[in-house]
Amino acid sequence: MRRVLFFLLLAGATILLAWWLLLLPGTVSAEIDEIVIEIPVPVAVIGFLLVFFLLYFAIRLVAALIYLPRTLGRRRAARHRRQGDHAVTGALVALAAGDPGDARRQAARARRLLGDTPQTLLLTSEAGRLAGRTDETENALRALAGRKDAALLGLRGLLRDAMARQDWTEAAALARQAEAAHPGAVWLRAERAQLAVRAGAWAEALALTSEKTPKAALAAAAADEEKDSDRALRLARQAFELDPSLTPAALAYATRLRAAGRERRAQAVLRQAWTAAPHQDLADLALAPTGENLARVQAAQRLAAANPNHAESEFLLARTDFAAGLTGEARRHVTAAHEAGMNQRRLWSLLADIEELEGGPTEASRAALKRAAGAEEDSGWQCAACGTAHQAWRPACAGCGATGALHWGPKTLVPLALPSSA
Repeated sequence: MRRVLFFLLLAGATILLAWWLLLLPGTVSAEIDEIVIEIPVPVAVIGFLLVFFLLYFAIRLVAALIYLPRTLGRRRAARHRRQGDHAVTGALVALAAGDPGDARRQAARARRLLGDTPQTLLLTSEAGRLAGRTDETENALRALAGRKDAALLGLRGLLRDAMARQDWTEAAALARQAEAAHPGAVWLRAERAQLAVRAGAWAEALALTSEKTPKAALAAAAADEEKDSDRALRLARQAFELDPSLTPAALAYATRLRAAGRERRAQAVLRQAWTAAPHQDLADLALAPTGENLARVQAAQRLAAANPNHAESEFLLARTDFAAGLTGEARRHVTAAHEAGMNQRRLWSLLADIEELEGGPTEASRAALKRAAGAEEDSGWQCAACGTAHQAWRPACAGCGATGALHWGPKTLVPLALPSSA
């Protein structure tokens, strides 16, 4: 209804304007030499308007002819853009469907229509990855890495591939380039932390790791590799405060305290660690300043008092008593350690040594050796994640790379996670 009224008003206004022009009085005259032309005003106005419109359309026509190549180019580019967008969508669908052939074809078509844009290069790399064409994937990712506007996309893909093939040198170099291209990226921080662990750069790993990662192990390892004594002491204290039950952390802290002349504090740290998790290395470090056997027995008694009746405390007393020639006390503590739950080879081997020291090879010593052969293996370092045994403690498992996963204790089999049946 509004359109009808609009056209009616427009038509009425046009008629009124035409009527007004026809009623204009006077004439327009023009004199050329001896020729005089007189035209009524309405006819002159209409003629002027006709000339104006003719000139206008002529100019537009000339301009259209001049800009025709550009117009055709824009239309062709728009058509390519529409077709390229359709190819991009097709490539994404093919990737989602797991169709490597179609994904490669659509990605190549999109790249041909749209050029080497970040989108087409990324699609090309993923299509090549799906098809197992590592050369296509790497070429596309390197082309991405060479662009200022999308360098991080290419570097991230190259970094992922380098880590997958365990090329840690190349991965570290790519991580540095990615950090320069996009400082502070959250995902890059985690990747750099993993690379630092793989490279054994424990201080860097400690600085980059997240709160969920066991930092005590990294801090203890960083303290061991630190050359500056003050910084090493701070790192060791950090490790011990984070986890007093971690033996390497307590050893690192107590060792540096002793080097700094703070023996009483070092012994207090060792007693605290013994209370949390007794370990033979803690006892060896605590008794190291004491050379005379009876004095070592007294030092062992002071340490064992921090965790009385524990099997390790009883075994420590048995060892020091045996070294001092106190075979009766040593045998008593061996029995107490067994009653506290220890049934390892080292226990029965020590009992056999005690029996031999008292009377040479006897039936009792042979019985102890027989029990040692069938006893549990001695405690050792083992990864809680994959079960890999280690001769010495490491901040990260050499098998699976898990950080802070090594624990001290009897060796056990780690069950494999089996897929549940439907």
